[in-house]
Amino acid sequence: MFISEASFQLRNPILIAAFEGWNDAGESASGALSHLLTTWTHQQIAHLDPEEYYDFQVNRPNIKVDEKIVREIIWPNTRVFAVSTPHLENDFLIVKGIEPSMRWQSFVAEILDLADDYEVSLLITMGALLADTPHSRPISVTGSGSHPDVAERLGVEISRYEGPTGILGVLQDAANRRGLDAVSLWAAVPHYVSTPPSPKASLALVNALEDFLEISISQGDLPERAREWEKSVDQMAAEDTEVGDYVRQLEKSKDATDLPEMSGELLAREVERFLRRNPES
Repeated sequence: MFISEASFQLRNPILIAAFEGWNDAGESASGALSHLLTTWTHQQIAHLDPEEYYDFQVNRPNIKVDEKIVREIIWPNTRVFAVSTPHLENDFLIVKGIEPSMRWQSFVAEILDLADDYEVSLLITMGALLADTPHSRPISVTGSGSHPDVAERLGVEISRYEGPTGILGVLQDAANRRGLDAVSLWAAVPHYVSTPPSPKASLALVNALEDFLEISISQGDLPERAREWEKSVDQMAAEDTEVGDYVRQLEKSKDATDLPEMSGELLAREVERFLRRNPES
């Protein structure tokens, strides 16, 4: 069950969720949420009892030693943060944690009960998957709706995926059954550089969230970290002939399949983001 730590008044909140694990290639989605928590003033308001949902032989607790050499055990967990954004139309609830080991239906029911308590108007989940895509091109992000009617109303794609799913898929399905609109944003991470962190994919998710909500989100140091990440992968490809040849093959395939109008759409989105961040321009 969720253990409440504080109460918070929120205005028409939107819930944003991401979980480390199977749904989070390169820790891109959890990295995007970490960036939001760094950018927005927030307060932790609840956390789950980890005994109910985690196998500690799979997700082991960590020992932390503070400056006084006092040891503390940090348990795997899922935490909820309240974000007040008076300059925007909506406040936010952010759910950040680790994909649970067991009792998934109870896990998502607790999240959605909390969403009901705060009268959440929209659920946005963020995830990342490994894909045959080059690191040197823009990271693609796909937005899809939990139901065809939701997808059409919110202007995102209809998900036609069939196959194994993670906790995000279960959460989306449960939200749909409760009548809560739910949208999912997925970033495609180059499979040959899946080791976290993946700041370029995190930045792509933040930008996609910004575009979908039509708001401005500070990028902080994410662009610089993304450039450094891309530069380091460039260097790896330059030093390994096999990897370099493979990357060039992916680039050629990507450039051939991207339609010319896509470049125009990317430019238009960049202009829209600039105008949101610089309203006086």
